[in-house]
Amino acid sequence: MGSNDTWLGCGGGEGGFENLEYLSGFGNEFSSEALPGALPVGQNNPLLCPYGLYAEQVSGTAFTVPWKSNQRSWLYRIKPSVTHEPFYPQLPEHEFLVSDFSGSEPRVTPTQLRWSPKDIPEAPTDFIDGLFTFCGAGSPFVRFGYAIHMYAANISMDGRAFANADGDFLIVPQQGRLWIKTEFGKLEVSPGEIVVLQQGFRFAINLPDGPSRGYIVEAFSGHFQLPERGPIGANCLAAPRDFLTPKACFDDSLHPNFIIIQKFGGQLFQATQDFSPFNVVAWHGNYAPYKYDLRKFCPVNTVLFDHADPSINTVLTLPSEKPGVAVVDLAIFTSRWLTAEHTFRPPYFHRNCMSEFMGLVYGVYEGKSEGFLPGGASLHACMTPHGVDTATYETSKHSSRYSMVMVHDKMMRM
Repeated sequence: MGSNDTWLGCGGGEGGFENLEYLSGFGNEFSSEALPGALPVGQNNPLLCPYGLYAEQVSGTAFTVPWKSNQRSWLYRIKPSVTHEPFYPQLPEHEFLVSDFSGSEPRVTPTQLRWSPKDIPEAPTDFIDGLFTFCGAGSPFVRFGYAIHMYAANISMDGRAFANADGDFLIVPQQGRLWIKTEFGKLEVSPGEIVVLQQGFRFAINLPDGPSRGYIVEAFSGHFQLPERGPIGANCLAAPRDFLTPKACFDDSLHPNFIIIQKFGGQLFQATQDFSPFNVVAWHGNYAPYKYDLRKFCPVNTVLFDHADPSINTVLTLPSEKPGVAVVDLAIFTSRWLTAEHTFRPPYFHRNCMSEFMGLVYGVYEGKSEGFLPGGASLHACMTPHGVDTATYETSKHSSRYSMVMVHDKMMRM
């Protein structure tokens, strides 16, 4: 392998992200190689790998979990990821990043909360430095719970990569595309799409459009999966084939003093190495990052009267040990027809045993006539009453008794 600063394989040219190629499917057993014959045949860990590569397994679940839940991938790389200097705490500490919510005196309130969009920083700020936490529950130490963050950044990650040992990152860009380099290949993620970067993966985020902002769900309890459809049947909601995983491509150049930032126990640590972490020439397995275009979500809705519960809009879920109860769900409210008769059209007034965090990617939220802007957020904690504002209620109660309304150009998430 040479020392020229190029990426090979996966489309996109030398270091570019144009015309990237992806693998289609959710939870599939994939295999991908950027050089012909780079994947070993008939075994995972041969005495000598093709091209002199090193075999490395990444296990996303315990070895002994049931086969249907077992997630792991084998990576074949130019240099093993273990060849780095020792980790040290990153100093100064990250001022706005929180992961452990299990303290003896947690900061809680049942009051309904709403945040204005976070300003893009004026000082140079990349994805890592631009992270800040809204709320959460549980702790990565006990491997249960979640955290909700946002990022606001204006420069690309240069000479460093991020890895989260605490859980999975589900990222929802709200402003600006993300060009994401991972050990498995490259992804381009635009507002209106989501990307899941699972526990342990190293990645770097470039900002081709300049300033960027978005939401993040961090899951400590396992990995996201498609919701059970029940009586809906085999179709609608998020189709498995619309989830896209990157194809193998690699950077074989030297990178003196490349920095790995690792989140562990809610804290950030850093180590240096002399090579790119994105040096994986081939890989196979079912534990890999993926993206999904939310505009491909096929919504199911009421066709005569009243509302279906918002769970009908679930894209991904992280189940708890209690059947039917999630640690966290990702639900969206996107373009759709509303056809109910003699029904108050906006979301009903509600108290919920689940906390609801909402963000707005673009458009206008019909539950709030003003004040809820793209990039903003709200939190309705467990059993806190919530519902539409007075202006929206007064307008909606005088709407036509029999009507069909198209809600369009909107993308909410909760």
